[in-house]
Amino acid sequence: MASSKSKSKKKKAEFSKETYMYWYESMQLMRKFEEKAGQLYGRQKIKGFCHLYIGQEACAAGAVSALEKDDKYITAYRDHAHPLALGTDPGAVMAELFAKETGVSKGKGGSMHMFDKEVNFMGGHGIVGGQIPLGTGIAFAEKYKKTKNLCICYMGDGAVRQGAFHEALNHAMLYKLPIIFCIENNGYAMGTSVERTSNVTELYKLGSAYDMPSFPVDAMSVEEVHNHIEEAAERARDGEGPTLLELRTYRYKGHSMSDPAKYRTKEEVEEYKQKDPIEQVKKAILDKKIATEEDLKEIDKKVKQQVEDAVKFAEESDYPDPSEAFKDVYAQADYPYLEE
Repeated sequence: MASSKSKSKKKKAEFSKETYMYWYESMQLMRKFEEKAGQLYGRQKIKGFCHLYIGQEACAAGAVSALEKDDKYITAYRDHAHPLALGTDPGAVMAELFAKETGVSKGKGGSMHMFDKEVNFMGGHGIVGGQIPLGTGIAFAEKYKKTKNLCICYMGDGAVRQGAFHEALNHAMLYKLPIIFCIENNGYAMGTSVERTSNVTELYKLGSAYDMPSFPVDAMSVEEVHNHIEEAAERARDGEGPTLLELRTYRYKGHSMSDPAKYRTKEEVEEYKQKDPIEQVKKAILDKKIATEEDLKEIDKKVKQQVEDAVKFAEESDYPDPSEAFKDVYAQADYPYLEE
């Protein structure tokens, strides 16, 4: 249960045609992009670590539809989908996977370190839990500058075992920072289930230690994700501080491309596929007569072409010059107060 001071409004929103169509196209792009990335990894076009988002698309799409364009996003290393949801060019994301100079991080970050300042995506981060205090710092900066912006900080269920998670929640609640902490609980930290790592298996309850508004969310439903994030955003903008959301989702693939995921049964995976977030949105669109099957097939065709174009762009781009290894290592900053 959420704390007594944090009852959810549980509004039943009526979503527009534009919102439903954004969800469908955005989540289809994430899904098809990730499926293609998996294929290309198998062909050794993409190397190193690679963590796919297949099954978790509603966590990103529902946030983008609920938040404002100046809000900041930060996440862990499963980070290809978030910039796509925010509008980053798929070609630039694919080129980063190929380690090409036209990638969003100039080919230096690869799969785990996507960044796009233009859409306020503050990065994927390879250190487990490392992004949590960074997101808290971003929220602190927004409050310090007296903006109405907030930061949404994603993490996996395994990251909540890090001490930095608890330090960040304490700090955020103490200073009433405008941040939404989202635990993307897909049930497994690498290959270890939540039940084997914690006595607290309902992870949203961890927020109660800090008297933080905390809620479980059915994250296979993009509508539910949107509603909870919208409510959390209202609290943040009203100066009421942070919210912890446990987004209960599922990844259909292994933890990374090197993980055969034999710790799960086929029956478990199939059970979650019956609640596929894209299929749920598709059904809602058809049931509400927002669009026809033919309309959706046109979107599918458009997305397929986007992905093919992204691969072509990545293939034809150049690798960075070796001298680039010495750039972007340090930032030049001026501190005039030190001269006084």
